[in-house]
Amino acid sequence: MSVSELAKAMRMSYMGVKQHCLELERKGYLDTWRRPKPVGRPEKLYRASPKANRLFPNHVNDLSLGLLEAIGKTAGGNAPEKMLFAFYQNKTESYLRELEGDSFEERAESLARLRTRDGYICRCEPVPDGGLAYVEYHNPMQELRDRYASVDRMEEALVERVLGEPLSRSGETVSGVTRVEYQRG
Repeated sequence: MSVSELAKAMRMSYMGVKQHCLELERKGYLDTWRRPKPVGRPEKLYRASPKANRLFPNHVNDLSLGLLEAIGKTAGGNAPEKMLFAFYQNKTESYLRELEGDSFEERAESLARLRTRDGYICRCEPVPDGGLAYVEYHNPMQELRDRYASVDRMEEALVERVLGEPLSRSGETVSGVTRVEYQRG
């Protein structure tokens, strides 16, 4: 986010937020990049660096990774994926029970709140065609995603099922930080 966006979201002064951002950048918790604007100079944006990940919830630990590895050794090579599939099915059902809203936009905002509560950092953002994108900036399951490629597909299926329509998923990793965006069609 830009300093202006952060200041508005945090209800602080521009200069107050700017000072905090500069200090966090100096300590390695934030990094910057430039977002082109239609007119004028690109806008400087701040994002959490990989060093900041330790400040956010991480639901993957040595125990869960060890259990999945042990299950694979004792029950067969695809047993960990079966366990993960069951976990994501249960999580999907849980989100569906709590989800609010009838329109895609309302459901996306509700899902962003639910996932943020669960340790993800999610927002809904406008897209150029006038629609809305559901975006995840932090995933507390990143270690699991790194180890098991099928987790990305399971998360995509979760988001599509909860939001009730097919979505296109795109992701980018810059400076060790992954941003995943879901859009209609």
